[in-house]
Amino acid sequence: MSESISRRFRLDGKAAIVTGASKGIGAAIARGLAEFGARVVLCSRKQESVDQMAAHLREQGLEAVGVACHVGRSDQLKNLVQKTLEHYGRIDILVNNAATNPIYGPLLEVNRALFDKIMEINVWACLELANLCHPHMKEQGGGSIINIASVEGLKPSWGLGVYSISKAALLMLTQNLAKEWGPDGIRVNAICPGLIQTRFSAALWQNENLLQQIEKHLPSGRVAQPEEIAGLAVLLAGDAASYCTGGIYSADGGHLIAG
Repeated sequence: MSESISRRFRLDGKAAIVTGASKGIGAAIARGLAEFGARVVLCSRKQESVDQMAAHLREQGLEAVGVACHVGRSDQLKNLVQKTLEHYGRIDILVNNAATNPIYGPLLEVNRALFDKIMEINVWACLELANLCHPHMKEQGGGSIINIASVEGLKPSWGLGVYSISKAALLMLTQNLAKEWGPDGIRVNAICPGLIQTRFSAALWQNENLLQQIEKHLPSGRVAQPEEIAGLAVLLAGDAASYCTGGIYSADGGHLIAG
């Protein structure tokens, strides 16, 4: 008999890095990975924020540490990888979740500095951190990289133009890495959340009129909570998804199929 299917969802002994993990989707994913047995390094810009989240997980009997890291800075990304190796001796899972979107409006209002900032954080930082993790994953026989993209990378909405462009680029980055790194045993997949009720998306769901329009548009009839993304990340992180690579998985309440 082969290994039980339920065991393939377990992440015991695996070490994970989750960026943007002090709140929202990142925090939910970090907790989900830890609940299934992973040892998790939570990263965000402020040490206090990740320390608080890591302490909260440890209070629940889970294994987690916090490492401050601005993903737009190469030296801090290198430190993040080094600290992960110091704590856990390996890197099995990378969740590129940190993102930015400092503008809501038409593309006519976008300047070069804003464009470069969004692309640096939402695309380049994901590639740079993946490249830093690659040799360690390859040496140990494989790993799983999960890029948190967005349905905006598949079906753009008004006012989120550069963000949509960056997430579309992240999807192509995901598939290119999956193709190049498959022989190294490294799987690379992307999750495309729809509207999730986080501080990051507050400009959308705190607008009552806009929220009503969105909920009327969605087959699910509601926006989601961050925990509703965590299960998909847990699946893709472990052996239960061992044949999944280069995949783009939406969790959007039916946004992509809505008229």
